[in-house]
Amino acid sequence: MTEPAPRTWHRYVAIGDSFTEGMSDPHPDRPDTYVGWADRLASHLSARAVGEGGDFGYANLAIRGRLLADIAGPQVEAALALEPDLVSIVGGGNDILRPRADIDALAGELERAVARLRASGADVLMATPADPSEAPLLRHTRGRVAIYTAHLWSIARRHGAHVLDQWSMIPLKDWRMWADDRIHMTPEGHRRVALRALAALGHEVDEDDWARPLPPVMPVGRLALARGNARWAREYLRPWVGRRLRGRSSGDGISAKRPTIAPLEEPSGPDSAP
Repeated sequence: MTEPAPRTWHRYVAIGDSFTEGMSDPHPDRPDTYVGWADRLASHLSARAVGEGGDFGYANLAIRGRLLADIAGPQVEAALALEPDLVSIVGGGNDILRPRADIDALAGELERAVARLRASGADVLMATPADPSEAPLLRHTRGRVAIYTAHLWSIARRHGAHVLDQWSMIPLKDWRMWADDRIHMTPEGHRRVALRALAALGHEVDEDDWARPLPPVMPVGRLALARGNARWAREYLRPWVGRRLRGRSSGDGISAKRPTIAPLEEPSGPDSAP
């Protein structure tokens, strides 16, 4: 796709699930609150808008555990009510984990949501999933993830949306970019994704800053690897399976962290916690 021309946005709303909520990128000053790539992107966009003498407001309606129906339905409605000029919509990952997920139906649901957002006059940023080929819980979904990713690029072309391409981000194949749960990113992962998102929106970004590999490390021995896998299964996989069996979600009882559009708090820089 042709790189878009950069522009300045003033009202950005992020919708989605745990990825956009910001897990596992903890806020340094607020317990139980996350920063994440969307907040970091908002900080970059705010710096540009304010630097040009304009104002900037940001809302984040994403909630962990949400399925695409929740994102494409209630979250889209709430986003449209805020009259944004930019919306990021990322969802479907929790659906794809379900063995009977209908990928074509999910893509249709996403496209209807994107069409509604674009019809309002807002620009739209979507994101491909990262390549799950090395993920122990997710590798079996790679085929479905790839089909969904192909749909996503087609939707973007049809509706003039921007795409944050995580699939091609080689550094995301490094497990040091991922938290202990092996599903959510570390602060460094979120920082790099925010830069990649900024580039996807047409702004100039030093590619080396988000694409540069981490320094090499010694390989993990078999015993340490086995112990790590056992701990991960005990602390993360077992609770996840338990929630699924009980029909519960990690987001039950949780509300959006930034439900209304508001300026970012100061002091705040593009690579600090908003």
